[in-house]
Amino acid sequence: MPLPLDLKGQPGERVLRQLVAALLYEGVVDTHRSVRDGRTHFHWTLGGRSYRCIGTVGPFGRVRPAAGSIEAQGDDGVWGEVSMAQFVSALPGTGISRGKLLGELKQTIAFSEWNERNIPPRSRRPMSFAALEGALDEGHPYHPCYKARTGFSNADHAAYGPETGKAFQLVWLLVDRKHLRHALPGGETAFWQSELGPETWSQLTAMQAQLDLPADAFGLVPLHPWQWRNLAETLFAGWISAGEAYCLGPMGDRYTATQSVRSLLNLDRPFAASIKLPLNMVNTSSLRTLEPHSVCTAPAISRWISGIAVDDVFFHERYPLTILQEYAGIIADADGPLAGHVGAIWRENAQATLLLGEAIIPFNALMMVETDGKPFADDWIRRFGLMPWINRLLEISVLPVWHLLIHHGIAVEAHGQNMLLVHRDGWPVRLILRDFHDSMEFCPAYLREPQKAPDFLPLNPLYGQAEPDQYYWTDNLDSLRELVMDTLFVYNLAEISHLLDHCYGLPESRFWQRVESLLAIYAQEHDAAGRLALLGCDQPHILTESLMTRKLLALKPEYHHTVPNALASKQLQRRRKP
Repeated sequence: MPLPLDLKGQPGERVLRQLVAALLYEGVVDTHRSVRDGRTHFHWTLGGRSYRCIGTVGPFGRVRPAAGSIEAQGDDGVWGEVSMAQFVSALPGTGISRGKLLGELKQTIAFSEWNERNIPPRSRRPMSFAALEGALDEGHPYHPCYKARTGFSNADHAAYGPETGKAFQLVWLLVDRKHLRHALPGGETAFWQSELGPETWSQLTAMQAQLDLPADAFGLVPLHPWQWRNLAETLFAGWISAGEAYCLGPMGDRYTATQSVRSLLNLDRPFAASIKLPLNMVNTSSLRTLEPHSVCTAPAISRWISGIAVDDVFFHERYPLTILQEYAGIIADADGPLAGHVGAIWRENAQATLLLGEAIIPFNALMMVETDGKPFADDWIRRFGLMPWINRLLEISVLPVWHLLIHHGIAVEAHGQNMLLVHRDGWPVRLILRDFHDSMEFCPAYLREPQKAPDFLPLNPLYGQAEPDQYYWTDNLDSLRELVMDTLFVYNLAEISHLLDHCYGLPESRFWQRVESLLAIYAQEHDAAGRLALLGCDQPHILTESLMTRKLLALKPEYHHTVPNALASKQLQRRRKP
């Protein structure tokens, strides 16, 4: 199922369009712009060849090329189809980075084409949460490598990709305890018995006894079956030959992949925890292993944020919020060659938080168009009315994240996969946030209650010598503003405002005026003008992360570019004038 501008059966066109959109947006190529007939015409030169497209410029300066409009000028002067390989070969960066990018773009196209051949069109509106997690197959609406999954074959894609909904068991390892660190609730035996169930726990302990391995010398670690196959004959070989690791094989409950691929839902026990496992593959902009330091810190981070949500009456009465805690973590070889490749994080089950009459969807479902050509939420919008439903959606999705940032000083990565919307027959009632172990930031001086923050040094000795911005804390308030505004506004709600404009004719400026109005009322009610001024949330221009620049240049952890702020007070005042 497509995003609003997608052409049916043409994933290659979408990949090229998102690539060009990102390059133009981030200023990777110098572009001449002109406006005619209400549309923006883009012209640029790359590798001695001229290119052009038409499109629009949306909130935060988001560039949206029109479908099928990207053309290259041939040697004969005729405008025509763009060669992806030729285009990428002329981009900045090294030959290695360009080669990797081209491979990931081709893989994204190939897997998208596989999906179209092998997965029949289906209506997703009536799906359960678990089924919907897999069926949201569109991938990232901005990044062109949205289905790269490097190292996956077609068979792997079919077996472990979320789109097919195939179930599989985890592979279980016994690893010498000298290689392990863990943060588990209660005792280790009680934890495993609770997580695995008595039957699987008995099987695993019986196999350990058969190997004549003392329980106090080896610990259990689950592994994704693809990751086991990917590592068994390379990085793992030394441990196995030295008798420091034993593979017990696949066992226990069956799991299905969510849209993030490495986070898994329990199929056999739908209310059991989800589990996040590392995968040695690149998807969109990141290698999908686990940051070693974050795995055993995750429970402390979760307890902190969850405690704030529980103790603040506003999160109950005005900005309803549920935090899915990452309550357990295990990491192997945190400082060695396998760092980040072997470990697990357990997360509370979202469905277990629902009350009678509530249902749940991943937030990014609201960006999508269904098989009937209408948005996923079309039935709800027509039932409640466009503006009443939008107003309620914004209250439920924006204000909890904003209150966490402005009042408490904690910035979370609130993008479409990390947010879950709880609703009653389509009427938004509550927000659920998840995935904090490597995607939150705070400034100690900006915290409302610094005494509640975790004591990080006992959690990991690395934190003792850490610089600001290296892990969770920063001394730069712009970093907090950027994390929230990037994920919640620039690359999340901007997709929804675009869909509403495209499908219902609601001007995006009206959508963002409503967002600004919400934030202005919040600031007044909480007397938050001073704290907001420190963050600079209403400045005319803000920095946002440059995802494609990072992929091409790969010399720094992050790159940024300056964009117009759709929530800048002066811009909104101008738009309100008749």
